[in-house]
Amino acid sequence: MAKTMTDLSSKKIFTTGEVAQICKVSQQTVIRCFDKGRLSGFRVPGSRFRRIPREALIAFMKANGIPSNHLDSGKKRILIVDDDAAIVEMLVELLTRDGRFEVRTAATGYDAGILTEQFRPDAILLDFKLPDINGTAVCRSIRANPNYAGTRIIAMSGVADPDEIAELRAAGADEFIRKPFEIQMLIDRTAELVQVA
Repeated sequence: MAKTMTDLSSKKIFTTGEVAQICKVSQQTVIRCFDKGRLSGFRVPGSRFRRIPREALIAFMKANGIPSNHLDSGKKRILIVDDDAAIVEMLVELLTRDGRFEVRTAATGYDAGILTEQFRPDAILLDFKLPDINGTAVCRSIRANPNYAGTRIIAMSGVADPDEIAELRAAGADEFIRKPFEIQMLIDRTAELVQVA
């Protein structure tokens, strides 16, 4: 019996049959795309069965203009990159309570890079002064990867001077917000950039 879309929306690994159902194409089409490398995944050891991880399926759907809204939670993914624990705690609490966002955090540029790859955030709230790297370098790194072309970057700092702010914008920041900031303004601007009502 075919699974409902609700059953499939919470899965992390999919069969080719499930992918066919979600994408509304034949299973043979899915197998061809897999075998040609257009759809990433892996074979079950010792068998001919193919399996497709959720992230690979979503990337494939986006690349081919197939709506993935029933696979997404509907929430926009926000990555907070800041080493100030008090600010991070406050932002996580308020963004989560808002209900429109799924939130992850990182305290260093290194962790931000790993999480950006795994979490694929819609927006990054980026502190300019991180312990291991500055925000400008993080912006450049994200903008150098075409997979993150749609990721919005909101840089934040209480110490950046006008030249540093200009450099941040040139490196790819979509917005700069000076600390201390009005929290509702930050949430509203984030929602605006990631286009949630």
